Amino acid sequence: MGRFTFYGSPSVFQIWKGECGYIFPIFMFVKISPFKQIGLGLMHLFYPRLCEGCNKPLVAGEELLCVGCAVELPETNYHNISDNESALRFAGRIPFQYATTLAYFTNDGLLQHLLHGLKYKGKQEIGYYLGRRLGLGLRETDWIASVDLIIPVPLHITKQNSRGFNQSKLIADGIASVTNQPVSEGMLTRVRNTETQTHKTRTERVNNMQDAFTITAPGTLTNKHILLCDDVLTTGATLEACALALLAAEGVKISIATIGIAV
Repeated sequence: MGRFTFYGSPSVFQIWKGECGYIFPIFMFVKISPFKQIGLGLMHLFYPRLCEGCNKPLVAGEELLCVGCAVELPETNYHNISDNESALRFAGRIPFQYATTLAYFTNDGLLQHLLHGLKYKGKQEIGYYLGRRLGLGLRETDWIASVDLIIPVPLHITKQNSRGFNQSKLIADGIASVTNQPVSEGMLTRVRNTETQTHKTRTERVNNMQDAFTITAPGTLTNKHILLCDDVLTTGATLEACALALLAAEGVKISIATIGIAV
């Protein structure tokens, strides 16, 4: 988001289209007449922005979540812990540099509620918001600067057309808005429309993901450090399959970042 100069009292509710192409509501502070202030006040009264966590009206300065819900998101603080639980889930399975997760994912928890709204209610701003929060944590690490590009876990074209977007791409864009690395959506593709991983055992998940992904231009990934990102880490079978496909390119290094880790 660009820099703005604010004047007067909070008054105007605007829609801002960011560089990423996603649309977000923001408050601007400008000089307007008392009559317009009354009209805009009525607009806020009848069309308030609501917190995605508790459904209460947001106030100026709050984005997507109110302050109370924002602090309730159960963050892991894994970013600077090398042997964190996310890393341990991949240990011995694939070669990787770093692995981290923003928050704990539990049934009926706040993060589950947010990701459900993102994936099944089309609330794309949630993906970008969570990606930004993840990016802020990554920016504090001493390794994020070595990442050359961010690659989201791809959806099969059939599922993406049905949903209308890839939630992992929104997360990647949110991360990139903070860390400033480029996002590449086309380098890794999903060539099989796999069955849902829900209710499958770890072995069944691994088998389900066998040869599900491929890279389109291996030469462009040579010696690159790639940050692979997804929404939720459970057994890690999907991310493992993605990493194995990427590691087919010469000299590739993989790091992994997810919004949630199932506990």
